[in-house]
Amino acid sequence: MTKSEQQQNDSCKPENNPYAPPPGPPIQPVVPQAGKGGFKRGFGTGMGAGLGLMTGFVVLSIVGGMFAMISLGMLLGSITKDGASTSLERVWGTEAASASGHLRAIRISGTIMTDAADGALLSSGTYGYEVADQLDSLKTDKSDGVVLLVNTPGGTVTGSKAIADAITRYRERTGKPVLVHVEGSSTSGGVYSTATANEIIADHGATIGSIGVILGPLPRYKDVVATGSTLLQQGITTTGGISQEYITAGSGKDLNNPYRDLTEQERQRLQAIVDDDYEGFVAEVAAGRKIDPQRIRDEFGAGTFSARQAVNVGLADAVMGRDEFFRHAATVAGLDPDSTVVERVAEPTGLSSLFGAKRAWGTSLPLSALGEKAVASASMCSHTAPIAYAGDLSGVCGNS
Repeated sequence: MTKSEQQQNDSCKPENNPYAPPPGPPIQPVVPQAGKGGFKRGFGTGMGAGLGLMTGFVVLSIVGGMFAMISLGMLLGSITKDGASTSLERVWGTEAASASGHLRAIRISGTIMTDAADGALLSSGTYGYEVADQLDSLKTDKSDGVVLLVNTPGGTVTGSKAIADAITRYRERTGKPVLVHVEGSSTSGGVYSTATANEIIADHGATIGSIGVILGPLPRYKDVVATGSTLLQQGITTTGGISQEYITAGSGKDLNNPYRDLTEQERQRLQAIVDDDYEGFVAEVAAGRKIDPQRIRDEFGAGTFSARQAVNVGLADAVMGRDEFFRHAATVAGLDPDSTVVERVAEPTGLSSLFGAKRAWGTSLPLSALGEKAVASASMCSHTAPIAYAGDLSGVCGNS
């Protein structure tokens, strides 16, 4: 390069050009860099989230399954071997979770029978021994007392006595009160079964009484000319005397033969059975209500009293409606009525029905709900045992 060319190049340099902009920072070439484990990191993150969700799902499934098993166990545990539900429902008062006091209500309604093996009737009723079982199973930490809600014409002597004895056991075992509210009628076995309670309160318009025992009817057909049924007529046709004899072993074995009259010896035997049950009935009422037994025999007889009459003669203590009664019962039990709940055994729900529950514990279903194989209560409808019942048996037994 010549000297003149060198000088020309030097004159083009920035530092020799006063109008040139200042030099900027050196430009570094951008070289793309491969991601460090990009796929692996994304895959790992996805797998971690997936495993976390799966683990959570498994845990929730296990917990849900355990909860379902516990719930199913509780459900099955609330059904007796006879298909009765024992789960509870609120009848009156505050919600159970916030209540400081608890009263257990037990309903005695319809005809009182002995137990589930006794059969059934045309209408629903009460099994005396199942009510007794409820009373015997109550613990003091579950209930502060019992209220019996009664509307019954009575029933079997056995079932009525079972309830009365269970009330006595509950009071002695727990020291807790048992109060009765007669919501419609409490006649015959109704009086028998509740005589041992602390108090009997009658609702307005209720009836109480009919202290007595009856056996029968024992039909005696006379002047029978035809038996059996036709398309137009059923039963027995009688126009003249006819007798029928049985060959039996044992005196009085054909006692229920409807084609002959009772002998005097048979009549005395039956009267002795009825008298014995009646004396037990009178003794229970006399002791429980503190009434002279002779007054019951002579003055009361098998008569029925209105609510206020029942109070006057000592068969009841007061007349109250339901709400007033529940508040009174809570007070008697030493509870605050405004913080008390009254619960009773509930009728089966759809789910409990699915697992075999057919009725509430202590109650009986009508024959129509039990299918063709159901049988009428032998103790109520066979007419061979004394019963503490007021009314026409055909209403519950039919024409049996």
